[in-house]
Amino acid sequence: MDRDFRSIILWLFVGSKGGPTRARILFRIKESPMNVHRIAKELNLNYRTVKYHLELMREHGVVERVGNDYGAIYIPGEAVEKNWDEIESILRRNGL
Repeated sequence: MDRDFRSIILWLFVGSKGGPTRARILFRIKESPMNVHRIAKELNLNYRTVKYHLELMREHGVVERVGNDYGAIYIPGEAVEKNWDEIESILRRNGL
């Protein structure tokens, strides 16, 4: 994993208050890509909360959105797929 992306992962998941929620969302879409509504329902989170975290992760290349409408599906980004073992290790090491 390159140094810049590692810094982004650490900031998004370990160094910020919303990190645990973002980790839950990322683990869920890694398991099965889905839309905001379904993520919110399955994780028992507010729709707007999920949307906020997904958009923040999308801005930093952690997730990608497939489609543009309400039912758009979120998937792990290419860099996440490429570096999943290391990302998962960082998250687990930090109790996420």
